[in-house]
Amino acid sequence: MISIGLINLGILPLLLEAMTPAYAQHDQREQDARRQQQEPEGRGKRPQPARPERPEKPQPQHEAKPQGQPRPERPDRQEKPQPRPAVKPERPSQQERPTRRESPQQRPEVKLDRPAAPARRAAPVQASRPTPRAQPPHERQHQSAWPARRAQNWQTEHRTWQARGGYRGYRIPDTRYHGFFGPSHGFRMLHFPLIVIGGFPRFQFNGLWFSVMDPWPEYWSENWYGDDDLYIEYWGGGYYMLNRRHPMDRIAITVLVG
Repeated sequence: MISIGLINLGILPLLLEAMTPAYAQHDQREQDARRQQQEPEGRGKRPQPARPERPEKPQPQHEAKPQGQPRPERPDRQEKPQPRPAVKPERPSQQERPTRRESPQQRPEVKLDRPAAPARRAAPVQASRPTPRAQPPHERQHQSAWPARRAQNWQTEHRTWQARGGYRGYRIPDTRYHGFFGPSHGFRMLHFPLIVIGGFPRFQFNGLWFSVMDPWPEYWSENWYGDDDLYIEYWGGGYYMLNRRHPMDRIAITVLVG
């Protein structure tokens, strides 16, 4: 019995080697048959991509296979056909597109040459006349009174109150004198009323009348009563009129009330 078993073990490898080419031929035939089915039947028909079929699983055999025997190779899987990318229809370029009609706003404006209008002559510009100076209300009175009282030689013609025998007119109270008269209260004689009584000019200032006793110096300006700053001063026992341009010249005056 032992010898029979050893003989069987020696025959099994030979049988397996004989069966391997038979299995390989059987698999090759199945592959060829599948390829023929996938080929188109006629030329007029459009070939359709064959769906890949799953390889059949080999049925298990009851016979025991020796370990270390190489398994039969599986048929290569067919690759799935990739879908072609969709081709978008090309649009005509801007140059190939039909030109649209121009709207009336886009059309170039045609300018017509018109004859130039005759230039208007500019009106002659009238030279602005200087506005007349407002004449003081008492200017004529002064202009007519003072020229006759101009001295020929004032140094010999004028006299102080001491030379006249002393002052005998109205005396201004000290409070009123310091408040309205003196060097700090100057005035222009042209803006005050003037009258001539007995050949002596008499002007009004701050509520009082003043009579001019001396002539005015010949070297003063002719319009001194309107241009020069004057003031009234009490000095040496009497009242005098002084000119700020000629502070050394004292003109004797008499103060009158009413």
